[in-house]
Amino acid sequence: MNFERLQVWKRSARLSAELYKSFSALRDFGFRDQVTRSGLSIPSNIAEGMSRYTSKDKRHFLVVARGSCAELRTQVYIGMEIGYIEHQQGQRWLQETREISSMLNGLIVTLDNE
Repeated sequence: MNFERLQVWKRSARLSAELYKSFSALRDFGFRDQVTRSGLSIPSNIAEGMSRYTSKDKRHFLVVARGSCAELRTQVYIGMEIGYIEHQQGQRWLQETREISSMLNGLIVTLDNE
């Protein structure tokens, strides 16, 4: 399966790009780096996993991507709490990470049933 055709990859890649744009001016380099790295990890692991040959390998990378999604969600909550992320924007990102995580779960279940 070509990862570039997967909606979950497209959405997570768009989210990652949005995070980079949104945090480009943030002077807290540690926070900015952590958020952008966890966001970038999601589509990257989807791409790597779906490029593997075995279902077990694919599943492993999808689980890692799902973990990065949870990590990003945590960072969004913290960013909202400390005033780095406006509440409405944060809520949109939280919802997007929930939906991406759900899509990843669906892919994982599909691989488990192969």
